[in-house]
Amino acid sequence: MSADFSLNGRVAIITGAGQGIGRAFAKAFAAAGAVAVIAERNEDTAASVSAEIMQAGGESLAVKTDVADEASIREMIDVVESKYSRVDILINNAGIFSTLEMRPFDQIPVKEWEDVLRVNLTGPFLCARAVLPAMRRAQWGRIINVASGAVRLGRPHYLHYIASKSALMGMSLAMARELGPDNITVNAILPGATFTEIERKTVTPEQKQRIISMQCIPRAETPDDLVGAVLFLASDAAAFVTGQSINLDGGVTGS
Repeated sequence: MSADFSLNGRVAIITGAGQGIGRAFAKAFAAAGAVAVIAERNEDTAASVSAEIMQAGGESLAVKTDVADEASIREMIDVVESKYSRVDILINNAGIFSTLEMRPFDQIPVKEWEDVLRVNLTGPFLCARAVLPAMRRAQWGRIINVASGAVRLGRPHYLHYIASKSALMGMSLAMARELGPDNITVNAILPGATFTEIERKTVTPEQKQRIISMQCIPRAETPDDLVGAVLFLASDAAAFVTGQSINLDGGVTGS
């Protein structure tokens, strides 16, 4: 039997898809035949990405969503289910990172620590819990959590970010064990330093070159470098792949 990579007709929710990596994922899923649900807090950017997709001939739905707010997530799921009667794929991409200032962990304000964990860890937990009834009804589902290759490096001065993404890896494995009997897979991807249109004021040109020099593939990583692995994990071809944390960093880190 040949592997089935098709995503035709699947409904994929991508959180934080109004810009950056999430935008690339949304466009890729739509191009692959799925409905791309843009679950994004910024209504304007969500509408813009959705319009891009539809102008290219794809299908998309923009829904204002705050992953730190359980009621907002529930409202988004209700909109998706009322329109499509299914949820097949969840990409937990929304996160706080680019706006963070590098600082020693003992100088991180407690409020900032809590905000990062609320969005980066509690948000994926709440979103996964919200899509579960639809996936269990279908006895099919794919949950893909966007962690970070920085976890493998123990990158300093982003302790709240590292802690949240490390916990997301552990959550993915534990969740995979719980949901395997329902034919729902759960995996994490660990992107390296991925350069997007989002400004990163903490990364100088010299730091960017240092990052690239650590890679086996000596060029800047872009969101398109992540797309293939995510589309694979969302397909039937990856039906037996679960509980994994997959490095997508050009070879900076090992397993």
